[in-house]
Amino acid sequence: MSAGKQQMTPSEAFVETLVANGVKDVFGIVGSAYMDAHDLFPLAGIRFLSVAHEQNAAHMADGYARATGRHGVCIGQNGPGITNFVTAIAAAYWAHSPVVAITPEAGSLTAGLGGFQETDQLPIFSKITKWQTHVNSPSRIAELTGRAFHYAAHERGPVQINIPRDYFYGEIETAIPQPFAIGRGPGDREAIRAAAKILSDAKFPVIVAGGGVAFAGASSELKELAEYLTAPVVNSYLHNDTFPASHELAAGPLGYQGSQAAMRLIEKADVVLALGSRLGPFGTLPQYGLDYWPKTARIIQIDADLRVLGLVRPVELAINGDARASAAALVEELRQIAGQRPRNGERVQLIAAERAKWQATLEAQAGANEPGRVDPRRALAALAKARPANAMVATDIGNVCSVSNSYLHFDEPNSFFAAMAFGNCGYAYPTALGAKVGRPDRPSIAYIGDGAWGMSLAEVMTAVRENIPAVAVVFNNGQWGAEKRNQIDYFDNRFLGTELENPNFADVAVAMGAAGITVEHEDQVGDALQTAIASNRPTVINLRLTQALGDPFRRDAFKPPRRLLAKYAAYSAKA
Repeated sequence: MSAGKQQMTPSEAFVETLVANGVKDVFGIVGSAYMDAHDLFPLAGIRFLSVAHEQNAAHMADGYARATGRHGVCIGQNGPGITNFVTAIAAAYWAHSPVVAITPEAGSLTAGLGGFQETDQLPIFSKITKWQTHVNSPSRIAELTGRAFHYAAHERGPVQINIPRDYFYGEIETAIPQPFAIGRGPGDREAIRAAAKILSDAKFPVIVAGGGVAFAGASSELKELAEYLTAPVVNSYLHNDTFPASHELAAGPLGYQGSQAAMRLIEKADVVLALGSRLGPFGTLPQYGLDYWPKTARIIQIDADLRVLGLVRPVELAINGDARASAAALVEELRQIAGQRPRNGERVQLIAAERAKWQATLEAQAGANEPGRVDPRRALAALAKARPANAMVATDIGNVCSVSNSYLHFDEPNSFFAAMAFGNCGYAYPTALGAKVGRPDRPSIAYIGDGAWGMSLAEVMTAVRENIPAVAVVFNNGQWGAEKRNQIDYFDNRFLGTELENPNFADVAVAMGAAGITVEHEDQVGDALQTAIASNRPTVINLRLTQALGDPFRRDAFKPPRRLLAKYAAYSAKA
């Protein structure tokens, strides 16, 4: 759909297409390759947020998209500016975020000559985008840009628009394409009926609520379905915000450092309904010594992405449908099959008992504080207690951040943003900044280890310059904890590259113009978080922790190493 053709420059056509797609914010670093279009941003009502590093621009776009459900947009200088996007675009790909990466490239008339800041910018994103386009003529800049926005929204993932820098100039006659919605249905009706029959006959159905529930806005429909079946609802790995944690049927997240209550309940299932979930491997692998995934359960998988159906786990019934529409259709079919069913009070009591047991286990796992340092689990519990109910939380990877999965409970969707399957360090803080830009009405908090903080702390300058009052909670324990855990378990405490000597990160933040708070005692943790949020300023909490570590991420990924220790000792003696 588009309006009539008009005479304009390609830069104007490009910016008008952004406006047509509702773009209000763009993250990036200014560059000569797109400066003609960039100059039009303020005139078009588009805020340009200048960042310290392009990787973080793409992470901010990711956080913005995940918090709002709208496109997140990033742009940079051709060549090195664009290659800096790669890691963050890969993270957005596995988070199913509608990020639009605009990648100006070297001029069309010198392509292939190895000029300044030139590289082939399409192949490096080919496996981590839903769609790519190269603008092959200035006259097509609006058409192809509009199509990229369309695919990003409806295929739920990042796209790339590659534009030769000289194609922003000239005079063209073009129409500005207007976005249009495409509704998704529940999937094949016969399959829905079959799924309803299986669920109606189930003795102990369990629902896995995946990211597709949040993407589709299916919270109400999922609650109605779960309540009709009196089915426990578990969150898929790192999607703790897909079902209200306070609901009596909520059991918590599966996967690494997830909820043992969720695992104990799903292992009893005779039918599993995976709603909006690809059933990724990290959400089904054994944890805590529990091989909890039910071996004989009948699996029904519903997802809007055809390619993930049956991909990770064999399923009895696969439905290519929207999570919201499918859940509503299932309730309708179930009522036709069985009418109104009574609430299963015994099952509700079982869920409550498993949750209470898991909470007691968590509390028992808390370690001892040390002078000037807080036990990580005690700190995470205090943060959870002090966190406002409507807060958004972005987590990095690392040992303490991973353990936080046990303590992060949400009642509101689009509240939890983790690095997902790509698992890159330096993810949380820029993502929290982007989320705060998109949802300034909600507190935005990042959990980051001290190692990963080194990759993103420069963005404190961005937060100060752009007045983005997100809160960074830096777990300062002087170590790369996840890898140190492996060195303890498998390499006889040979700590190579995992020990850190850090400055006081609160002092560094103050030097950069932000607020800084140092926490050294357990009773300071909650007050620090609440003070930081209330200040409405960019704030870094330097949370000094003991070096206690949680279980490693994947014991199955290691084997005891073979070492000819005498031989290596001889080498060391000669050094």
